Amino acid sequence: MTVADAVARYVARNPASRRRAERAARVLPGGNTRSVLHFDPFPLVFERGEGPYLWSLDGDRYVDLLGEFTAGLYGHSHPVILDAIRGALEGGISFGGTNELEHRLAELLCERFAALELVRFTNSGTEANLMALALALHHTGRREVLVFRGAYHGGVLAFGSGAPSPVTVPHAWVLGDYDDVEGTRALIRARGGRLAAILVEPMLGSGGCIPASPAFLAMLREEATAAGALLIFDEVMTSRLGPHGVTPDLMTLGKYLAGGMSFGAFGGRAELMAAYDPTRPGALFHAGTFNNNVVSMSAGIAGLSQVLTPDALAQLNARGDRLREALNAAAAELEAPVHVSGRGSLMTIHPGPRAYNAAEPVDERREQLKRLLFFELLDAGYWIASRGMIALSLPVTDEHCAGFVAAFRAILDRHAEAFRC
Repeated sequence: MTVADAVARYVARNPASRRRAERAARVLPGGNTRSVLHFDPFPLVFERGEGPYLWSLDGDRYVDLLGEFTAGLYGHSHPVILDAIRGALEGGISFGGTNELEHRLAELLCERFAALELVRFTNSGTEANLMALALALHHTGRREVLVFRGAYHGGVLAFGSGAPSPVTVPHAWVLGDYDDVEGTRALIRARGGRLAAILVEPMLGSGGCIPASPAFLAMLREEATAAGALLIFDEVMTSRLGPHGVTPDLMTLGKYLAGGMSFGAFGGRAELMAAYDPTRPGALFHAGTFNNNVVSMSAGIAGLSQVLTPDALAQLNARGDRLREALNAAAAELEAPVHVSGRGSLMTIHPGPRAYNAAEPVDERREQLKRLLFFELLDAGYWIASRGMIALSLPVTDEHCAGFVAAFRAILDRHAEAFRC
């Protein structure tokens, strides 16, 4: 069986998704308004979700192991989140003024994350990173920003090809190699007093779920301080994984922290965030019609105060560690060169013997194996990212994980020659 065979089965099984793609292409470029969701020959279309499951337009049920690229931590239609949203809507949607919710969510975030002394809200992680960078440039009076090849910090802050994408905002970018301790140390020292900020994910998320070593993060902290640059941790994805042992000057948040609603946040040391204090002369301006919208505020408060306890998050990350270990064990037993990288509830399946940074040159054979695995897992009833990313949500159980491991093992066994050659 080849990739073409797997794709042919997918096409035959999903005529409704195919019709939707054809219709959507008449009014959306390529039928798409969110690039990451597209895959050829046409994307699978869902009509509803409940708990850990999604149902397609063609009526098939899938175990959702993508978790909306980490934003869907609570699963689909969690009753506590739904009640909070309904209650918010009943009280009015947009006030055009402050409300009783925003400071309550801020209190919960500052209690949960030690790096946050003051925090501000945005509509997305992209916005949060943009505002944190603006603060760093203002505070230091410098222009250069160190980022890392393979990183993704938002739709206009993408470096997955190893260089800024054509739509990335035109800061004075300095590109480094992720988790290269000595190379990055030398790069920071060479830039001298020109660096305003170092923007980094403690684990590359979209770039391949590749964790940074403790030595790398500690070096960044040491060298940022010495250079007078601000260290910014992009924790839009990784904040669910727990502390990293290094405290940044600023951190950014998003995704799951508003219960699946649109949300972002940036914050850090009080003396830095005070630049956005409107009671002070010359304060930085930070707008956003929906920064404090009652739906996101209510869902975030409900989730953090009633559902996402430290114990629940610890159990989820332990489940993810067990799943990753089981997948790697299955690949090793079958002598299949497949590696699953990540930490806790976030991981990526890499066809090949190691984790591959998204900035590395594309290997056509690995891409075809990734495509084969994706379509075979769809056929088995499991939804992951087409690039191999997995983000577990709270309603995913050990039983779901065991079923996924069994399906993964069966696919590797069935295609043994393809994966070994």
